[in-house]
Amino acid sequence: MVQIARLTDGRRKIVSIQEITGMEGEIVSMQEIFTFEQTGVGPDGKVRGHFRATGIRPKFVDRLRVRGISLPDNLFDPARRQE
Repeated sequence: MVQIARLTDGRRKIVSIQEITGMEGEIVSMQEIFTFEQTGVGPDGKVRGHFRATGIRPKFVDRLRVRGISLPDNLFDPARRQE
């Protein structure tokens, strides 16, 4: 699931990327994989920030690997900035 929000500068931006992990009755379970962290506002008034992994390795990674698609392990490292 991709969540988009309107920031204080009026622009829309992806602020969260989540994986749906299951359902229990009518309750949907999700885990956040990436989140946008605002670091400030530039002199031009635009919101500045970066994406950060939450440290949760998504369940779909193994299914991708079986299909020949490999993602680097450090992609989900919360210490790494995603520009």
